[in-house]
Amino acid sequence: EIYGPESSGKTTLTLQVVAAAQREGKTCAFIDAEHALDPVYARKLGVDIDNLLCSQPDTGEQALEICDALARSGAVDVIIVDSVAALTPKAEIEGEIGDSHMGLAARMMSQAMRKLAGNLKQSNTLLIFINQIRMKIGVMFGNPETTTGGNALKFYASVRLDIRRIGAVKEGDNVVGSETRVKVVKNKIAAPFKQAEFQILYGEGINFLGELVDLGVKEKLIEKAGAWYSYNGDKIGQGKANAISWLKENPAAAKEIEKKVRELLLNNQDSKPDFVVDGADAEETNEDF
Repeated sequence: EIYGPESSGKTTLTLQVVAAAQREGKTCAFIDAEHALDPVYARKLGVDIDNLLCSQPDTGEQALEICDALARSGAVDVIIVDSVAALTPKAEIEGEIGDSHMGLAARMMSQAMRKLAGNLKQSNTLLIFINQIRMKIGVMFGNPETTTGGNALKFYASVRLDIRRIGAVKEGDNVVGSETRVKVVKNKIAAPFKQAEFQILYGEGINFLGELVDLGVKEKLIEKAGAWYSYNGDKIGQGKANAISWLKENPAAAKEIEKKVRELLLNNQDSKPDFVVDGADAEETNEDF
């Protein structure tokens, strides 16, 4: 589940996931419950629109049935649902505005989660729900924010990402993008509460080369002295913007830096904890347990 305020980059992030999956030869589906997918923008982000399965369902039940059918087929690798807030129950669509439908969406989501969980595991399919934020009324202490669609998705989700806009990216006086922070608020498959910061450029998506410069400096692959950036002893630019321009002009060097960064980060994750149990061998410890 990916959730956050409006214009924080939720759909952009999921479209980048689709583009990355398609580059690996995966089949992707986009359930556009908001009826707001812009194919021109998606193509700019690298999405192969011609090979993207796209559906704009009429009701929430229909959208979730499509998800279930795609998962059971085993033919789709990535499914995006945009968004949970737009999954409107059939009874609400057929009723009138102002009618009370207490807990209808939550019941629909709860039932769908029970069906989908097993099918997704069997087919090894990635299902990403985009969600919106609402405010709880009368909350005096703690966080008043909550997500739509009840609590079922919170429990069933393996990973929950909170995406926020934390600043603007400017060229002179013009705002050309937004500084974005993504925090892992729940993780069943790795350590939670890690966060990443990156730039989303309008019309381009995630600023991949900018992130590469930052990670290169952090991992000491790129040297930074004052405003100058250097790689392998050669100066590549004064200021981050010029360093990014150099990487654009030298894709082979960018690929090399990316490969080294990935190796370093993956090695850090795979490293074993450096501790021993005092006064006992490993075998004795296992026997005790």
